[in-house]
Amino acid sequence: MSTYINVRERGQISLPAAIRKKFHLDEPGAQVEIIERSGEIVLRPMLPVPADQAWAWTEEFQAGERVADAEIAAGLGTVYNSGEEFLESLK
Repeated sequence: MSTYINVRERGQISLPAAIRKKFHLDEPGAQVEIIERSGEIVLRPMLPVPADQAWAWTEEFQAGERVADAEIAAGLGTVYNSGEEFLESLK
């Protein structure tokens, strides 16, 4: 797919909205990596958090993480050294 866009004064370009949305570049903190190769300029989307891991950074999930951190700091809960040890505790 090719899309032509104008380069404005000071080298600024605007990516079309559909492309920004497709590559999650409309999200806060999104960046674009610029790569020069073989006479081309390649733009590669770079996100502070990969889109497939964004669920872990929702406010709801992070609130749960803060609760868990507070419980650990208070010495609550049980620590298991392996998955097998945890499964054994369920018997």
